[in-house]
Amino acid sequence: MANILIIEDEQAIRRVLRNILSEENKSFVVEDAENGKAGLDKMAETNFDLVLCDIKMPGMDGIEVLDQIIAKYPDTAVVMISGHGDIETAVDCIKKGAYDFISKPPDLNRLLNTVRNALDRHQLATEVKVLKKKVSKKYEMIGSSSALAEVREMIDKVAPTEARVLVMGPNGSGKELVAHHIHEKSERSKAPLIEVNCAAIPSELIESELFGHKKGAFTSAVKDRKGKFELANGGTLFLDEIGDMSLSAQAKVLRALQENKITPVGGDKEIKVDVRVVAATNKDLQKEIADGKFREDLYHRLGVIVIRVPGLNDRKEDIPELADHFGSKISEEQGIAPKTINEKAVAALQDFDWSGNIREFRNVMERLYILGGTEISEADVQRYARK
Repeated sequence: MANILIIEDEQAIRRVLRNILSEENKSFVVEDAENGKAGLDKMAETNFDLVLCDIKMPGMDGIEVLDQIIAKYPDTAVVMISGHGDIETAVDCIKKGAYDFISKPPDLNRLLNTVRNALDRHQLATEVKVLKKKVSKKYEMIGSSSALAEVREMIDKVAPTEARVLVMGPNGSGKELVAHHIHEKSERSKAPLIEVNCAAIPSELIESELFGHKKGAFTSAVKDRKGKFELANGGTLFLDEIGDMSLSAQAKVLRALQENKITPVGGDKEIKVDVRVVAATNKDLQKEIADGKFREDLYHRLGVIVIRVPGLNDRKEDIPELADHFGSKISEEQGIAPKTINEKAVAALQDFDWSGNIREFRNVMERLYILGGTEISEADVQRYARK
């Protein structure tokens, strides 16, 4: 079902449009308004998927209506209705955010195609919004500890800037969550966040992965391939486990950061890139520098801002919240009835040494949900929390 609003001062055109749309699809709920103010009043009461709006109207014209719709209801698709003399104005409306325009008198096929396409785009935008919410929920930072509050404060300060960020912390502490929050709160949030796990890519392939390659650059290079820097253009590149990158690749990354240019493996043409880099590591890079394993100049390029993520042992007061959070997720994922976890069980979890951090804690909660009783007890924790 789609809710459609027609804003048009000519009654005959309103009637024609309403009849055409109602006959095209019985699931369309079509309303109309005789002027811009009346149309906006209706929009304040009902969520419309699509608005057909005349440009030339007495009082508030269609451009003013469009401006208010874009400002207040950005997810609503707007199609402008124009006379033949208003084409230039209609094009300006599209630049302002209108989906399309149709001319008077409306051509039936043109009208229906425009309406179908606008509704398809609206549905796609809605689905993308839902998926983004799911992704955001996946990367929630759970906890109210002062240690985590400091991390959140740092994210809020640095995210709106273009500063490069180096995220440091032990394995499993949630460094990737910090990178996602920085990206989502930045001006680049509508562009992609591209992730590269430097530790998971063989040293001989890391340069191809980052900078791309040309066909024939090496034996398995059967076609040109874009690298992560180019794919992240306009957005954020997250270099996870940067401390595991080879010195050769480090040199090329440094050059890319200095010049905002990359050269694909086997290529001779430079490609300009606009990328914000967020890097992460579980290693002590100062020690790596002293051992000759990490470039000091790259460290200073990456670490304009350094955010240190605490391990779970440094924020054990967050364990009750984490237990509830992971319990709900595991219950949903595994199809297990929700369980409670008593205070003694939580206290027992807080007594453990969490060297594996959040990742280890999540695994333990999954074991307790699968193997423990209806109420997870201290005995369940002692029996199942450690392999």
